[in-house]
Amino acid sequence: MAKVLVPLANGFEDIEAVAIIDVLRRGGVEVVPAAIHSSREVMSAHGIPMKADQLLSDVIDEEFDAIILPGGGEGTDNLKNSDTLIRRIVRQREEGRLLCAICAAPTVLQEAGVLDPSQFVTCYPTCQMQVDCNWVNEPVVEHDGIITGQAPGAATVFALVVLKTLTDEVIAKRVARGMVFDF
Repeated sequence: MAKVLVPLANGFEDIEAVAIIDVLRRGGVEVVPAAIHSSREVMSAHGIPMKADQLLSDVIDEEFDAIILPGGGEGTDNLKNSDTLIRRIVRQREEGRLLCAICAAPTVLQEAGVLDPSQFVTCYPTCQMQVDCNWVNEPVVEHDGIITGQAPGAATVFALVVLKTLTDEVIAKRVARGMVFDF
């Protein structure tokens, strides 16, 4: 079973975090939502409180098949300001393991220095100048071990693409059918 880390910071984009966690768990992936702050309590961008399963500090040394970053303006800034998370992202890339980010969160990958200028990514349109690589105006872009999603509206398809990558197309399509989603 694949195991993924979903770092959560105050100001995370609600629908992105929940879609990622929900879709992957429906597909049998072990998802570890981990708060980057000193409390498991995190507040979404739209004022919805959420309790992470873990603190990032407690799981930082564990092995993960993927690290998946939800966006949100304040949440993304908080992720960028976590030296612990930035170091873990770098390690993930060095180990050749999957990195995923949606909305504003690809800028965290830029901050970590894991995006090569030849990399193809998508992100929220107003963030495209903050990523020094090839921006693509598509809902989801997969390239060189990195999956990026454009915005909250792409959250479900982004999560399904990540699920397909971590498991297989049969599982992703089964989950999509169960959600009555055309994938």
